[in-house]
Amino acid sequence: MQTSYAPGRVELLGNHTDYNEGVVLSAAIDRGVTLSGERTGSSRVTLCSTTLESTFEASTASLAPNKEHEWANYLLGVLDVFQKAGLPVGGFSAEIKSDLPLGAGLSSSAALEVSTAMLLQKLFGLSLDRLTIAKLCRRAENEFVGVNCGLLDQVSSAFGKAGHAIFLDCRNETVETTPFPDGVELLITQCGVPHRLSGGEYNERRLQCFDAAARLGAKALRDVTSAQLEAAKAMLPTLSYKRAAHVVGENERVLQGIEFLRNGNVRAFGALMFASHESSRHNFENSTPELDALVEIARDLPGVLGSRLTGGGFGGATVTLLERDKAHAVAETLVAKYREQTGHVAHAHLCEIADGAH
Repeated sequence: MQTSYAPGRVELLGNHTDYNEGVVLSAAIDRGVTLSGERTGSSRVTLCSTTLESTFEASTASLAPNKEHEWANYLLGVLDVFQKAGLPVGGFSAEIKSDLPLGAGLSSSAALEVSTAMLLQKLFGLSLDRLTIAKLCRRAENEFVGVNCGLLDQVSSAFGKAGHAIFLDCRNETVETTPFPDGVELLITQCGVPHRLSGGEYNERRLQCFDAAARLGAKALRDVTSAQLEAAKAMLPTLSYKRAAHVVGENERVLQGIEFLRNGNVRAFGALMFASHESSRHNFENSTPELDALVEIARDLPGVLGSRLTGGGFGGATVTLLERDKAHAVAETLVAKYREQTGHVAHAHLCEIADGAH
């Protein structure tokens, strides 16, 4: 029996920049997905999710997405792309355990994919570097699951380092880690409205970004500056301008943010998080009233440095950067005030920045 683990991730800055060939800051967190499994010696694949109390069986000879057991598609997709890449993998059984909140925008899907890749590598004697694993897992989600995500989630899960932020350049596919200042903590707060990217909004935003880049004569929005965008504003449809403004602004905030982290200026970093959320709300329209309420409540609490939605949006969770000695008080107050204002029950998780998959 072999065991693998991959963490979820929290996106700190760089919302929807990854598939626009931009830059992102993220971190792995101390919650994730654990797989325990062994080879079956045949083409049989048996998957058991203890979290969902569900079991699914398939054959390596006829892998196809399953609508009734969507959770299994993330594992089957990784097996499928490994086979198509010519890697010598076969049947296996695996039990899945997770302490990662589902539907919170913390990339439980990527954690499941990366953990599967790590398990397959161990079971079948493979030796793949972490960037290759991340790329194969992204391909599984793109081609098998059908979500056109970028590389952020898989890289964050694979490359996480305790106490460090991850800086990903999505065009050059390079990864750096930068120490996070001491004395701060991350609070992940689920808004009570599930986060789902399979409903079409993610892919719709992706196409809108590509259209905006084409209208601006750019290969990708990565190549557009704020000054260039403002100069072209009168020629762009309002929707194209707003989508571009978000992505262009996010790229610039990431580059500012990495410098603030290097200089230990955590308050300035937090201000960028607030600005990022405002852009998500107004320009990208991937926030919700519930996420907005969480950010606005957090803004007024002592010890809070910054707050924003994290992940694809359209529900899910916010990430709040706060002073460690005030963390528990902030979490309790935020949940109470949110319920009072919205009637929804939020779930708050104080998280450490943790190591990546192993």
